[in-house]
Formats: sequence, C-alpha cells, structure tokens
Amino acid sequence: MKVSVIFSTYNSVEWLQKVLWGFAYQTHKDFEIIIADDGSTPETAELIKTQSKALGLEIKHVWQEDEGFQKCRILNKAILHAQAPYIVFTDGDCIPRNDFLAVHVQEAKPGRYLSGSYYKLPMDTSHSITQEDIKTQRCFDVKWLYQNGLPKTRKTLKLRASQKWAPLLNALTPTACNLKGSNASAWRQDILDVNGFDERMQWGGLDREFGVRLANNGIKPKHVRYNAICVHLDHSRGYKDPKMVAANKALRVANAKNKVTWTDHGIQQLHDIGYTVEPSL
Repeated sequence: MKVSVIFSTYNSVEWLQKVLWGFAYQTHKDFEIIIADDGSTPETAELIKTQSKALGLEIKHVWQEDEGFQKCRILNKAILHAQAPYIVFTDGDCIPRNDFLAVHVQEAKPGRYLSGSYYKLPMDTSHSITQEDIKTQRCFDVKWLYQNGLPKTRKTLKLRASQKWAPLLNALTPTACNLKGSNASAWRQDILDVNGFDERMQWGGLDREFGVRLANNGIKPKHVRYNAICVHLDHSRGYKDPKMVAANKALRVANAKNKVTWTDHGIQQLHDIGYTVEPSL
C-alpha cells in the first residue's frame, strides 16, 4: 500500500536533512513525502531539491508565506496534495527507524487511527548523528546513544522493545492514546470527514484536538508507541505561548464534551478561498 508521509518544517535544514536520510532507509518503499513548509527561506527548497535526487525520494514541497506559526494551515494544504489513501504524520525533527512506515502500514485498519510517540534526544546527541549512523540504525541503539551524549536513564523501553513484545506493551501502557502529530497515521478520507486540522490553533495540542474529532466521528485510536519508533532532535521553542496552549486546551475539552466532529476552520475553507493543488516546487 502506498502512503503519503506529511511533516512540517521551518528553517531547520540540518534536522530536515537527517529526517530525509531516515526515510531513505525505510524497509517499506511505496511512499511519497509531502513537506509542509511554514515559510522557510530558499535554503530549505534547495535542500529538498538536491536530496530528492540524491536519495531517490518522491518529495512534494508545499510552501506558504511566513505569517507566524501557521502549522495547521500548511498541514491542511499538504493533505490536499496527498495522493495516497493513507497518511502518516511525523515532524521535520523526528528521524524514523527503518521499520517506521512498515509498522504503520501493517497496523492500518479501517475505522481507526494510529498514535505513536518519540524518544527525545539532547542537543549534543542530535548534532552528532550522521547519515552513516542512520543507515546502520545505530542511532536507535541505547548503548550508542549513551556513548554519544544521552544521559543514563532507565526510560529507554521504547527503544529496547522488540517486535515480539511491542503489542503487549502497547496494550498495557497507562498512557492515553491521544493523537500525536510527530507519529500518527489515518485514512485520508477519515481526515477529510472531520475537515482536517483546526486553523485557529497554533502551537500546543493542535494534533490532540484533531484526534478528538476523529474519535468523535467513530475512528478509534490504537497505540503504536512501542513499535513505530522515531527519535526527536532537540531544538528551541521560541513560538511557545502559554495563552495559546490554554486556549487550545479549552477548545479540545469543549469538543470532546460536545462530541464535535467537524471544524469550520479546516480544509474546506481552503477550497472556499480558491486554493488549488499546483505542481510541487
């Protein structure tokens, strides 16, 4: 099954390069990448162009003007560009393990969406990862990570869990199965049925609110927390706004309580203003 992989980026070419290396070594080969670019400078476009050829990846670059943090809008545009029936969401700072897409495809079933997680790395470790580290998959090995700046911790089960034990761990985890935009997937039609992401929302819980509307519409969540693995590269969060986070939470809680399935501030309004899918950059 072909899938469309969607992730956002903004002026972070070093991290974007590492993420593209991650997708170059996937065991599941039938996919396209749609990079949702929230206003990056031309350096990002140049990297995408060169790496698409160098890595043999099918990449669409969907770009919009920089008007502040407008991740929901660029994600909705990217969804319109998706050609596959199934969409995998991640982030431009998350390197996928080589079976990442294979797990999402294997677990995809009608009437549900998948939600995973990531393993967060410190800045020194994030910078140290090379293409060879990704190709050999040693950047997902706990011992290698310890040798390259990861502080010693017992909380490494997500990286150490085998495919044999992952289903049991997914079933037993006390963590709520909320949609996490760094590691999630859903059928394209199910996404369109709830009108995609709510463009009123900026940073803070926008993906979780999207998952609430999917669930309200009868799409049940399932964990892939311990088998769809990616590592998160560190970065600053200058766009974080506590007032926006609180407003987003209030909207999500209200939508959950009232069983809301549709937002008037999603994909349909792009059609209303005449947005059309044009050839990618």
